[in-house]
Amino acid sequence: MTDSKVHSNIVFSQHIEDELQKIVRNYPSGKVFLLTEQNAAGFCLPLIQTVIDEFSIKYTAIPSGEENKNIQSVGLVWDFMSNNGADRKSLLINIGGGMLTDLGGFAASTFKRGMDFVNIPTTLLAQVDASIGGKTGFNFNGLKNEIGVFMEPNSVIINTNFLKTIDHENFLSGYAEMLKHGLIKSREHWDELLEFDMENIDYDVLQEIIAHSVAIKEWHVLNDLTEQNIRKALNFGHTIGHAFESYAMKTGRPILHGYAVVYGMIAELYLSVKQCGLGWDELNSISSWLLAKYGKFEIQESDFEALYQLMTHDKKNEGKRINFTLIPEIGKVEINVDCPKELIFDALEYYRMLK
Repeated sequence: MTDSKVHSNIVFSQHIEDELQKIVRNYPSGKVFLLTEQNAAGFCLPLIQTVIDEFSIKYTAIPSGEENKNIQSVGLVWDFMSNNGADRKSLLINIGGGMLTDLGGFAASTFKRGMDFVNIPTTLLAQVDASIGGKTGFNFNGLKNEIGVFMEPNSVIINTNFLKTIDHENFLSGYAEMLKHGLIKSREHWDELLEFDMENIDYDVLQEIIAHSVAIKEWHVLNDLTEQNIRKALNFGHTIGHAFESYAMKTGRPILHGYAVVYGMIAELYLSVKQCGLGWDELNSISSWLLAKYGKFEIQESDFEALYQLMTHDKKNEGKRINFTLIPEIGKVEINVDCPKELIFDALEYYRMLK
């Protein structure tokens, strides 16, 4: 089977209820279920209330927040589906942010050995990243997305109306993944992201830019569904970024995923200079732009070892090597780049000293 036959159907639409009705009609009465998160329910469910009522869709909400992306929450979803007669011919609609679509996708993929699910992402991060590409899972033993499976949603419906209620920090968090897409694949996309007015958002223009970003992610997914090769390009910024994210949580200073990715990208851009020939001027101009938008997660030299140990748990590693995706120039990538520990510490020091 070729990867292109298993990709999800990504729909960009301002008519969310029409799109959802088309999907729900294909399932038996009483076999459609909906999962959301408590913080999203008040705003998101009214946008699809007509469909919920028309098809008598049963729904439940799990607690919001990354700290609830755990096996206990998965168990709540399994209980909900089991108690309400879900089976392998059922459909689960996941409506919420990336935590919710990741966790709901995993619960659906494993319940009765797998049932259909649809993602309706409600944050920018989920729209451009989490809900696309078939990665599902939850956090375990303090490690991000440690347990999970690859399983494509049957559809992803993207609608920028959901983004009108997210705060600026969460908007920036999602924007970070779009910036990453530009850096690894398209200088044109990178440039349009730098020019977009994030303070006065035009949601129609944003929908077009999201479509460009999603196309980049989908290209990598279609060419490498299970991350054996070129899909690893999407991990740029994430090897060090995930370490920042985990360390921030462990030390009681949690940061949003996109912010962690930005800090990871800065450090990995330094590695790109040292290992792949990226220019110093490019590194410094990108770093200063990112720092101006995202601020900084302060670290000390004494934190480097703990951050390094977190990197050794990264799922992309092979043996004792820490695998990096680096960029020789904007729009180009090199995957599986091995970086020695001393160089990783140098990259952390470059990030630490930025003003």
